[in-house]
Amino acid sequence: MDTLLSMRVFRAVVELESFVRAAERLELSAAMASKHVMHLERHLDARLLNRSSRHLSLTESGRVYFDQCRDMLDSLDEVEATLGRTAVVPRGTLKLSAPVWFANPIFTRALAAYRTGFPEVGFDIDLSGRAVNLVEEGFDLALRVGQAPAASLIARPLGPVQFHLVAAPAYLERAGRPRQAAELARHAAILYTLLASGTELVLDGPLGRESVRLAPVLQTNNESLMHAAVLDGMGVALLPSWQTAGDLAAGRLERLLPGYAAPAATLYAVYTSRRYLSSKVRTFIDFLAGDGRLDLRDGAA
Repeated sequence: MDTLLSMRVFRAVVELESFVRAAERLELSAAMASKHVMHLERHLDARLLNRSSRHLSLTESGRVYFDQCRDMLDSLDEVEATLGRTAVVPRGTLKLSAPVWFANPIFTRALAAYRTGFPEVGFDIDLSGRAVNLVEEGFDLALRVGQAPAASLIARPLGPVQFHLVAAPAYLERAGRPRQAAELARHAAILYTLLASGTELVLDGPLGRESVRLAPVLQTNNESLMHAAVLDGMGVALLPSWQTAGDLAAGRLERLLPGYAAPAATLYAVYTSRRYLSSKVRTFIDFLAGDGRLDLRDGAA
């Protein structure tokens, strides 16, 4: 049998979670699709799929093979498109890592809008906030806020993301509203542990750049926990404007020191240094970078 076709069948079966739907996409019979997967398993001398009457799942070997198979087929499609001067229709599952606070209407609207133009692409999104290994864990793309990543990766800047100091009105009634950056030192602070600056906060104010040492009452690597804690009046926190815009508009939070601003961070699309970027990754990055696709303006909601 044609091993390359068998690989395409296997990929379609995994992404669609169905032999029948994969066969329909590739214009094969379901029986022939099953034979192609069995051909691969015999060729590799390894079981790739666990099959039951209602469910398909990848074996450990199948997961490793699927990640490599997907990347190879994407690269092959790109090469063929370049040589043949034809367009490749983006399809398949785009595995993406992003910060926790991307669980936000701004981002979901961007996903929905992209799917309108490219309906054959689905998403597998990790919002754990951890620094994933793109290659070892099979991620196509990561969205990261901060400095440009290691030289071994490609990083395309998508735009600035602004962070604001916020607190709940109830907390400010108890602790007072700071008027100057130096007054933050006596306030309870909720800090993000992954910031390189630790407990030091840098702000640009009327007198230039100032730094103040904060006193943390809670430190965490999870922005959702920070958000919940500041809403419950535990202290002040520096959070992305995406995450707090609705709370500020509703009066659940107040922005502190409006005459000061934290230096804007940059949102990057990060991917591996491959010569041929798959069409689903390329079109998604281009989409996010396009005007109005992912609104990074301060306070957008």
